[in-house]
Order: sequence, then C-alpha cells, then structure tokens
Amino acid sequence: MLYRNRFLMLLALAGLLAFLSLSLQFFHLIPVSTTKNGGSSKSRKRVMPDPVTEPPTVDPVYEALLYCNIPSVAEHSMEGHAPHHYKLVSVHVFIRHGDRYPLYAIPKTKRPEIDCTLVASRKPYHPKLEAFVSHMSKGSGASFESPLNSLPLYPNHLLCEMGELTQTGVVQHLQNGQLLRDIYLRKHKLLPNNWSSEQLYLETTGKSRTLQSGLALLYGFLPDFDWKKIYFKHQPSALFCSGSCYCPLRNHYLEKEQRRQYLLRLKNRDLERTYGEMAKIVDIPTKQLRAANPIDSMLCHFCHNVSFPCSRSGCLGMEHFKVIKTHQIEDERERHEKPLYFGYSLLGAHPILNQTVNRMQRAAEGWTDELFTLYSAHDVTLSPVLSALGLLEARFPRFAARLVFELWQDRQKPSEHSVRILYNGADVTFHTSFCHDFHKRSPKPMCPLENLVRFVKRDMFVALDGSSTNYYDACHGEGA
Repeated sequence: MLYRNRFLMLLALAGLLAFLSLSLQFFHLIPVSTTKNGGSSKSRKRVMPDPVTEPPTVDPVYEALLYCNIPSVAEHSMEGHAPHHYKLVSVHVFIRHGDRYPLYAIPKTKRPEIDCTLVASRKPYHPKLEAFVSHMSKGSGASFESPLNSLPLYPNHLLCEMGELTQTGVVQHLQNGQLLRDIYLRKHKLLPNNWSSEQLYLETTGKSRTLQSGLALLYGFLPDFDWKKIYFKHQPSALFCSGSCYCPLRNHYLEKEQRRQYLLRLKNRDLERTYGEMAKIVDIPTKQLRAANPIDSMLCHFCHNVSFPCSRSGCLGMEHFKVIKTHQIEDERERHEKPLYFGYSLLGAHPILNQTVNRMQRAAEGWTDELFTLYSAHDVTLSPVLSALGLLEARFPRFAARLVFELWQDRQKPSEHSVRILYNGADVTFHTSFCHDFHKRSPKPMCPLENLVRFVKRDMFVALDGSSTNYYDACHGEGA
C-alpha cells in the first residue's frame, strides 16, 4: 500500500510538472536558447510559429492572446546584437500604439467598463508609471506641431473614451522604451549624455493614443527628459507619406483588396451564421451588427478579462468570438497569397521606407543628427511595411508592436555599413526580400546597407510592374 501511494504521488507530481512546463511555454516565459558566443540561434530569426511553444494548428484564442500583448515578464529580444567590431550608428523605430479602448461599440450593449486613469497600484504595473504621470503633468506647455499641442499627454478618464489609450497601453510602451534604453543607450551609447534635440526625430499621427504611446516609449528610453528638447511632428496620413500621399494606383489596389475581403466574408457561412446569432441576441439587424465591427469591442473584453455583453435574449460568447477571430486569421492568410495587398503595400510603404533609407545614408556619411527616429503609428502603418519588406510570415501587428531598423558600421572596414531588421525583438533581416539569400553567399552577420537602398530606390518598383523607375511613375501607371 505504501509503495502504491508513493507511486501515485510521483505520478501526480510528474503531471503537475508537465502542466507547468507547457503553461510556461504557452505564455512565452521560457526564453529561446542562444548560441554560446551570445549570437542568435536560427530560431531567433524566425517569424514562423514555433512548434514547441505554439499550438500545432491555428488557435484563435492563442492568436488573440498574442495580439493583446499583456505585459508580463521582461522580454528577451535580439535588438543590439552584433559582433564586437561593429558600431551602432543609428536606430529607426516604428511602433503601433498600445492597448486602447474600442473604436466601435456594439449597439444596444453596455460598453466595457475600463478605467483609463493611470494608477500605480493597479495592474498592469510598471516601476516608472507614477514618475511618468508626474513628468507628463509638467509638459502641458510642450511645443509640438499643431494639432498635437491640443492633445492630452496621458490618458485620464475614469471611463475610457473611444479609442483612448489604456494603462495597459502605457505600460506596454514604458517596457518597450526601457528595453531599448538598456540596449541602445546603456550598452551601445547611441546618444551622448548631453544629447540634443537634433539627434531625435519624433513623428506621430494626430490621435491621442499614438502621441501618448510615443511619449511613454520616449520616457522609458530617456527618463525625465528635458521637455525643451522634445518636439513631435504631426503626420496627417496613417501611411506616413508626407508630401507623397497622392497615389492613384495605390488606391486602386486598396479598392480591389477591400472587394476581396468582402467576397471572402460572403463565402464564410459560419461567419454569417454567427453574425445572425449575435444580431438576434442584441436585437438589431445583422447588417448593422456587421457594420459595428463587433470583433473590435470583443477584443477589448477579451484582453481586459471582462465578460462579453449580454441582453435579455442571452450573451455574446467565446464561440462567437472564435468564429470571427478565425475568419480574421483566414483573411490575413489569403491576403498574403493574393497580389493585391502586396501592390498596395509597395506603394503605401515606399514614402516612409524612402525617408528611413535617406536618414541611414546620411548617418553612414557621418551626419550626427536624427540618430534615433521614432514613428508612433497604427496597425495600418506597420502592416504594409511588413508586407513590402517581404515578411509575409510576420503576424499582424499586435498592440505596442515594434519594428526596428538598425544601422551598423564595421570598425575593421569603416566604409562598410550594414542593416538589421527586427520585429518584436526577433531578427527577421534574412527573411526580407532584399536580403533573404545574402547569408547563403556571405559569412557576414548582417545585410549590406546598399541592399536596402537598392530595394527601396529600384527593386520595389520592379516588383510592382517592372516598368517604373520612380514612385511618381509607379503611382500613375496602368490601372491607376
């Protein structure tokens, strides 16, 4: 009997350990291994799902958890990793704003009660949260490009307003900023201690959530910064196309892409049945529910662990959420398989990539201004850039996603400069279309800057139609 009891205890202990191991892997608490010399293993460069830590098939709940990007343990990233004889020259960061309140409300349902004040004692927590609020309260007279100077510098409503950044969103970017500070300032000394405003380039759209996300990251990166040195430029377009926004062919591709999305929805019987069930519960026409984009509101409930809305006729539930989220994943997969979105992405992303390449070229020539660039943007900003770069396996930009371009100089050959591309901390340089096979021909750990320059200045147009040689001609080509 004693032997049997011991055996049962050991069996139970083994089961508990197995469960804990799988749980840690599921929530990414087990770091990916690195090589002995501190470099990255091949798995570090992947953007494909990891069969060990991720479900073998598409799991809409798992994908939603990744999208929420709930702050937890310190992140293990590959930013700033390079052989000792490489010098970091400049860094260019593209971010999506952090967690926000929904942009759409489900008609006839109670809005999720999310508090958008910042309270240090409430989860998610960050040690700099209280200091961030204090510092933002001193910046009310900050000089930003209009209309940014009329926006609040941090969220502060007891009940969030539509599209407002939440405490989770602030903490996500405080973490991003602190991570980049540890790597780029403390380790690589990218900026001197007496850095000047000319060494930063900061740009954001005119939404409070993007300005506040940029400020949160900046505060994590440069704690207690001097407000006189900070200036955010306003970008009217979510594509950050500045003076190059008129592009008829890009709009043509977008219209066709939206038509493809519409036809895919029509073919999905499970989706239509689910919308019908949900519409009956909230007592509105199915078309009205679909137009209200219920997934946006349901994601807020999901990410904040708030029950889905109910009415006298019942409750919206997890099964409804899974069907809509699964359709989103299928739509994303088909989008990558069709050429329409790729054409839109090449033209949509070219202006901001061209600006980035121009800054890199100036830095390579020895200019010391704009060493750190930050674009605080949206999912519709990052997604076309990822697609244009050829990163088709990259997940849709989560809350507080970051895409980083690093420029490096080889100290042994000072005239040679290289780039690294990182997405949410993973090195995806050799997954890009402009450098996917370079490592097969060369032992160098990075991609030559000229590869990126050639891609942006020429190959993007070749990939589009092969006949255009510049952005204007490409935008006004056939089909425009």
